[in-house]
Amino acid sequence: MISTAVRLARVGNRSELAAALLMALSYPSMVLAALLPSLPFFVAALAVSYVADWYLNQRKVYLLTGLSKARAGLSIRFLARELMVILFLARSIPDEDVVSYVAITAFLLFYALQAPHSVLLTLIRNRRRLPFATRNIDLTGLSIPDAPSARLTNRGAEKMLHLDLAAVVGLLVSVGTGRAVYGVAGGAVTFGLGALYVLALMPYLSPKRLPAGTDEALAFMDRWLRSYQPTTVLYFSGSQDSAYQVNMWLETMGDLDGRPLIILRERFILPQLADTAVPVLCVPSAVHLMNLDLSMLRVALYPANVGKNIHMLREPGAKHVFVGHGDSDKLASVNPFSKAYDEVWTAGKAGRDRYALADVGVRDEDIVEVGRPQLARIRPWTGSVPDGCIPTVLYAPTWEGWTDDPGNTSVILAGVNIVRRLVDADQPVRVLYKPHPFTGTVSPKAKRAHERIVALMEKAAAERAADPRFAAQAAAGAAEQAEARAELVRIEAALSELGDDGNEITDDAEASRDAAADHERVAEVTRLRAEWNAAYWRSFGTWQHKVVSGPMPHLYDCFNVSDAMVSDISSVVSDFIATGKPYAITDSARLGETEFKRQNTAARAALILDNKASRIGELLTAVTDPAQDPLTLARKDVKEYLLGPDEPTSLVRFNAAVQDLAARAEARLARQLLVGEEQPAAETDVNVETGSEADAEAETSTEAV
Repeated sequence: MISTAVRLARVGNRSELAAALLMALSYPSMVLAALLPSLPFFVAALAVSYVADWYLNQRKVYLLTGLSKARAGLSIRFLARELMVILFLARSIPDEDVVSYVAITAFLLFYALQAPHSVLLTLIRNRRRLPFATRNIDLTGLSIPDAPSARLTNRGAEKMLHLDLAAVVGLLVSVGTGRAVYGVAGGAVTFGLGALYVLALMPYLSPKRLPAGTDEALAFMDRWLRSYQPTTVLYFSGSQDSAYQVNMWLETMGDLDGRPLIILRERFILPQLADTAVPVLCVPSAVHLMNLDLSMLRVALYPANVGKNIHMLREPGAKHVFVGHGDSDKLASVNPFSKAYDEVWTAGKAGRDRYALADVGVRDEDIVEVGRPQLARIRPWTGSVPDGCIPTVLYAPTWEGWTDDPGNTSVILAGVNIVRRLVDADQPVRVLYKPHPFTGTVSPKAKRAHERIVALMEKAAAERAADPRFAAQAAAGAAEQAEARAELVRIEAALSELGDDGNEITDDAEASRDAAADHERVAEVTRLRAEWNAAYWRSFGTWQHKVVSGPMPHLYDCFNVSDAMVSDISSVVSDFIATGKPYAITDSARLGETEFKRQNTAARAALILDNKASRIGELLTAVTDPAQDPLTLARKDVKEYLLGPDEPTSLVRFNAAVQDLAARAEARLARQLLVGEEQPAAETDVNVETGSEADAEAETSTEAV
């Protein structure tokens, strides 16, 4: 019931739900306290209102967005509190008392400051915004003065409104003591602080405090592009939840020969971008992007099929390649839009055959098999469970997708059954649940099913912690786990100091200026992340069930600590096949095993589960007794079919494909230049010939006459 209330209130957890309820109750309580009137009751309700509102704003809960849309936003809530203070004063003091006039005057003057304060913040934010944002690009030579302190600009409206506390406290003290001086002093402090806040912002609108204008900034970026001469670009546009699609390519881009560049189209992706030494250029405006000089580009790589790709596809000097963000048998992997690119790169022959079968207009000669360079970190299976450990089974379902296709995800119909059969198995196993980050974003059914799975996992984890069979292991590992948790805190603090804490960027211009390439920092962040990953898996027992969410640990790290996996048709399965470990796929659409395997290549070496997950025991048998695993050879064949051969490595093949395509783009440009040089002569010949023919016709006509 509580989880239902959390969902309906659009808050994240029980504490946020409690704060929302307290805030909602505080307003009628203030009205009641003002009408009685009761000073202690009113003060208590007022304090609860302030604290609950502040807490919800700190947590950035979606409920507040809903309140704003319902005309109960931050300013309205503060104004309502102040009106209730005036109501309380009217009920508590004699008529026409000076305190009431002070209250009304103080609040009117205070709200008169809100408009200039809001205008100043907006102007500063807009005029400090460059037409682009960058990482790892030296902006020396482009005027970018320091931004105002975040104390002034970050959540400025909320800070300004909270200055009314001095007036409110002073007025209430006046009621309690009968002395108006406290109300006057409080009102003066509120107005004075508000005026100082406005005055503190004004200097930052002077020309000396503002960055270069749009034209100057774009001219600078053109000069940088001509100087850097990027050859290969990774171009990405997507929603706020899709950063993982570009992050999976960052390491590969860093390993490419030549001069790579990453171009983003949305500013909100930048804070979510994983660490990289590759130059990053974010250009939100299509007009600005298309006016930049990108003529030196030879290869453009696209991880996603989105509408904004058209703004880069217009670049005639480059060859355009769809590389995708995974390889699977889902319909999204054979999008008809793919024929807009010069080439489509797939991991193995399966991708080529998939396009041929779909017949969406992608020609076979335009498909190149390059493997999956991201899979280099995946460790192959040793063939047995590590000594002293129970088997670990990873449940990594995909999300529900944009359609109501029941075959998209197993979460809705089978998720609870899968997890329940695993945690209740006669032979103990550890279960890791790592859902797709989009799970529940479209379908309420998927969101509810996910919440039931999490609840089931938490219940099973608590029961296992109390299980006598694991008491000895728990006691033996307690010290090491405590040490690992302390290490996680240390590493996270170190990452935060290096700027890898994912905090929201408050000033794009200053962040771009200060984000020049630092290879030592990138190496240190990489080292710390590896240490974090190792400490994370040591921080709990190898027998403990765990819900794994967030970008860390990475899905591939979950692969490495697992002995088997249950998933859906998605790139997760195709990637897991690189491990050689047993896996199961759920036929949520009830196609039947034969048809399901016919339609889905990755399923040919999988154990097929129905929505009841009745065959889950066979997966556990394959893990504990490889001799009884009938799919060992099938997994090897499917691995090569889906991902290509092990040698040469995928990174070598990918890099070779980039260099080959760049050479062909260069050759095409050379041919175009040659034709362009010859064209004027050809046109002259035609004109002469046409003129001669016209003269001859004229002469013939004259003779005829």
